[in-house]
Amino acid sequence: MRARLIAALLVLCPVALPAQEHATLRRASAAYRDLEYADAIALCKQALRDRLRSADQERAYEILGFSFAALDSARQATDAFAQLVLLSPDRELDPARISPKITSLFALARTQVLVVRRFEVDSARIVAGVQFLPLSFTVTRAARIRARIVGGGREVLLDSSRVEGTVRLQWNGLMANGLPPVSGSYRLVVEATAGRDSYAASLPLRIEAGAVDTLAHLAALAGYDLLPESVIPPRSWRPFALASLAAGVVAGTSLALESGKLGGGGRRELLSVSVGTMSLGLLASLKRPAPVPAPANIRYNALVREQLARRNAELATQNAARRRQVQLTITRERRS
Repeated sequence: MRARLIAALLVLCPVALPAQEHATLRRASAAYRDLEYADAIALCKQALRDRLRSADQERAYEILGFSFAALDSARQATDAFAQLVLLSPDRELDPARISPKITSLFALARTQVLVVRRFEVDSARIVAGVQFLPLSFTVTRAARIRARIVGGGREVLLDSSRVEGTVRLQWNGLMANGLPPVSGSYRLVVEATAGRDSYAASLPLRIEAGAVDTLAHLAALAGYDLLPESVIPPRSWRPFALASLAAGVVAGTSLALESGKLGGGGRRELLSVSVGTMSLGLLASLKRPAPVPAPANIRYNALVREQLARRNAELATQNAARRRQVQLTITRERRS
C-alpha cells in the first residue's frame, strides 16, 4: 500500500484518460486510475496485440509510459514514450499537470528517436519567383534531411543537408522546371536519416495559382495638385486717379486762361466734362480685372505633368511584367 502511495505521488496529475472504444484499453485506463499499474501494463500489452486505431495505439503507449514511470521502471517507460513519440511527433506533456519525473522521461525518449515535428507553414500569398514562403520544422536528432514540395506530377527540392534542431527554409514558389505550380493539392515532404534510423513526414498544402493584381493608372500625384494657370489681378485705382488728375488739370487750365471770357454756362459745361471724366475713371477702376497668365504656375504644372507621365510609364512597364507573373495563395489543407 505504501509503494502504491509513493507511486501515486510521482504521477502528480496525469492527463485525463478518456473512454476508449477498445474494451481492453478501457480496462487498462480504469486499472491506471485505481493505481493498479501492473494490471494496466498487462492490459495495454494485450490491447497492442490487437489491431488498434492510431489514437488507441497512442493511448496504450501513454498509459504504459505513465505506469512504468510510476513503478520506477525508467528504461521501459522511456521505450513506451519513444513509441508514443513515433506515433505522435507533436505530442507534448503539460508540465503543470504531469510530474517532473514523467516529463523528463518523455523528453529523454524524444531525443532517442528520430522524428520530424512542429511543421510550421503559415497561409501566405506570394508572387512566384519574386517573394518567398517561410517554412520550418524540427528534427529531434542530428540527421540528413531531404525536404521537398511535391504534387501535380512535379516537385522541387528545398534542402538536402545534415541538420539538427529547428530547420528554417524558404520557397520561392517555383518548381524544379523553373515554372510556378498549377492550382491543386501538394505536400511538403521531409525525409530524415540518421544511421539506420529513418523517418518521413509530410504536410498537406493547397496552392491556388492566379494573376497578379496590376497597378492603377495615376490621374494625379499625391501632394502635388495643379495650380491655376491664370490669375485675376487685384483691382487698381490708377484709372480713377489718372482721370481725376486729368479732369482737374483741364478744368484748372481752362479756368485760368478764360476766366474773363467764360460765362456761367461755360463753367458748368467744363465742370460736367470733368465730372464725366472722373466717373469714367471710377468705373474703370471698379470693373473686375481680366485674368492674366501666371508664368510660375504654368512652369510648375508642366513639371508635375511631366512627372505624372513618367510615373505612369513606369507603372505600365511594371504592369506588363506583372501580367506575366503568377500569384500563389498557399494554405494548409486539413487532413482527412
